[in-house]
Amino acid sequence: MKKILCLLCFALNLAAQDVIIKTSKGSIAGVFNPSTKVEKFLGIPFAKPPVGDLRWKAPAPVEYWTGIKAAKAFGPSPMQAKPAPFAFWSSEFLIPESPISEDCLYLNVWAPRSNKGKKAVLVYIYGGGFRSGGAACPIYDGENMAQKDIIFVSINYRVGIFGFLAHPELSAEAPYGASGNYALLDMIAGLKWVKENIALFGGDPNQVTIAGQSAGAFAVNFLCASPLAKGLFQGAIAESGASMLPSPLRPAITKTQAENNGLEWATKLGAKSLAELRAMSAEAIQKAGGNASPYSDGYVLPVAMPDIYAKGLQNDVPILVGWNSEDRLSSKAAEPEVFKATLDKRFGSRGAEVLAAYGPNGSLDLGRDESFGVQVHTWAKTQNLRGKAPVYVYNFNRAVPGYDESTRFGAFHTGEVPYAYANLHTVNRPFEPVDKVLSQKMSSYWVNFTKTGNPNGAGLEVWPTFNSTDQKVQILDKVIETKELPTRKALELLENIN
Repeated sequence: MKKILCLLCFALNLAAQDVIIKTSKGSIAGVFNPSTKVEKFLGIPFAKPPVGDLRWKAPAPVEYWTGIKAAKAFGPSPMQAKPAPFAFWSSEFLIPESPISEDCLYLNVWAPRSNKGKKAVLVYIYGGGFRSGGAACPIYDGENMAQKDIIFVSINYRVGIFGFLAHPELSAEAPYGASGNYALLDMIAGLKWVKENIALFGGDPNQVTIAGQSAGAFAVNFLCASPLAKGLFQGAIAESGASMLPSPLRPAITKTQAENNGLEWATKLGAKSLAELRAMSAEAIQKAGGNASPYSDGYVLPVAMPDIYAKGLQNDVPILVGWNSEDRLSSKAAEPEVFKATLDKRFGSRGAEVLAAYGPNGSLDLGRDESFGVQVHTWAKTQNLRGKAPVYVYNFNRAVPGYDESTRFGAFHTGEVPYAYANLHTVNRPFEPVDKVLSQKMSSYWVNFTKTGNPNGAGLEVWPTFNSTDQKVQILDKVIETKELPTRKALELLENIN
């Protein structure tokens, strides 16, 4: 019998430790790592390539294939500008330079090899401002999380103009009468794949948590609000992102405005029809740029985000949300005189209140709070008041170690990701023993939440639920402790002004 199996493996050109799974669309071959006891499957297609006539359409079901498809390398990252380190982000925080392609709808699965019941599933959604990013980024590796007895999935989605172009003709041709938000539809298609297939990998399709950081966290917020995602997940983790209030980072626009923006973009490009736009190369489209982003289209997001929660229409699941003490998109503070003038212009008679709350040198902290803090805080409060599921809030305040002043940016935007997913080994920083302890505890919080909707567990500092009255949050730093939200007064001022 062993000889027959060996001959069969040889005939299929499979390595001794390959693992074959028959998915709903065809068989795939992944790899088993005997040292970690984790099975890894990379580059699994979950939709047809969104190219040609499928460009700027909702993801179409992938076709069946025959034979065994190798699932041992990441699929291409979505079409975007060539990645290069900038600001706070070194190469570990970026996707590989290649492959990058419009053909990008692939996902990845890390599964622990164990027969002890169905495993909870964490589905990770990357950040990148909805303009860049991809699941192949080193800090999103899922092997160490799988060793903690969950299944880790990461999904690709379209970004930039490919993921969000709204246009009157696109809305007219769509059976649901809207356009844009293709990236969110990609995520929903990925979650449907998980619902249909994850049991084959040992996962529980009824215990799925979605998680994301930055744009990925905004996406998690949108998915929590979308009726199209109902029943596809039972918990949500959002790191540094939500879209509960209009902000300089993501202003609210109407469907008409989004379509007009797309029409103007196409006109500047010289395209007179959708056929001409779809005939253009992906490289030419990318070079043309464009500033499309998620919006309330009447379909994926039926009404404005605040209204969805005000009416109790959200997917009411436990949420674990937070942001970082240096969650900034700039590293240089405005001069006090410039800052004051900006506040007076933006907030009018209330500019003095904002100045008093942040101080003359507070432009960076205001930027952090407007872009991330006030959004996440509003989401937490709204879910607590309008929903039934519990809320857990954190502040990540550990200054990520650097080798010198050029690599020290405090608890910078994205800095918490390697801690939360047990991936410090992927980042070239002079980490200390306290960082390894923090990572072990954070990743355990995240795993516990994935399994039960509650981050608490043995060996961890107690993390209380958040409520709108006392607003207790978990401070994640060298010392983990519970405190009243340190920036509460400033955030409530911003909420009141909005």
